[in-house]
Amino acid sequence: MAKKIDPAELPVEQKLKNLYQLQTTLSEIDKIKTLRGELPLEVQDLEDEVEGLKTRINKQEEDVETLTADIAAKHEKIKTAQEAIARYKQQLDAVKNNREFDMLNKEIEFQELEVQLQEKKINEAKKTIEERRASIESSTAIINERTEDLTAKRAELEDIVTETKAEEEKLREKSKSLELLIEPRLLGAFKRIRKNSRNGLGIVYVQRDACGGCFNKIPPQRQLDIRMHKKVIVCEYCGRILVDPELAGVKIEKPVEEKPKRRRAASSATSARRTTRKAAEEAAVPEAEA
Repeated sequence: MAKKIDPAELPVEQKLKNLYQLQTTLSEIDKIKTLRGELPLEVQDLEDEVEGLKTRINKQEEDVETLTADIAAKHEKIKTAQEAIARYKQQLDAVKNNREFDMLNKEIEFQELEVQLQEKKINEAKKTIEERRASIESSTAIINERTEDLTAKRAELEDIVTETKAEEEKLREKSKSLELLIEPRLLGAFKRIRKNSRNGLGIVYVQRDACGGCFNKIPPQRQLDIRMHKKVIVCEYCGRILVDPELAGVKIEKPVEEKPKRRRAASSATSARRTTRKAAEEAAVPEAEA
């Protein structure tokens, strides 16, 4: 049986290779998520909105039931007050003195005010019930509209998930296998860097003497250390782990050096010859005249 290798005992070069392979796999998963776009969030928002509207409708329906019960109770109070008014008015015919007469009139007046108060509360309750029912109707219409949108969004999301599910599961299995080849401390640091980076890159290769994540220049000595693979080196600006392109399996084309232009030199030599010839001709003119 083969001995299981401890990831911590692997050479730095192999650690960086495994880490870069993991980054490549996770980037592929990120591309699949990008393909889905904002659909998962849109579906979640619509579900939350529909659920919130349903909760609101249930609360308003409970309010309507409570108000209806209150109206019935207030009608009972009005009935009781009216019965008391009728009774007090009958007692007025049998009063023996002004004191009893005044007391009965006050009771009648109090019960009449009670009837008016209860009628006012009933009207207010009826108005509130109308508002609640109008709100329920409006919320129901919105729920129907949002439900149609939600059904369409879910169908669209399911289609995309169905197309990419097998590939995503395969990539996730591969990433889990690669994580087992990386020591926990380094893996934890990589995940932390990746989480804090905007593009999800925790390890990048050097491009044109600069960090492939933040594109800040890397000093020559530091580039040499990166190519030596003796230790894990991070960018001093963005904190991403750095590897050289060769280790990452990336071929960088070297810029073609431009040949020095000779046309200008040739034209200068031609101009010099013309100047010399002209000077010689001018020198020969006086001799001919003499």
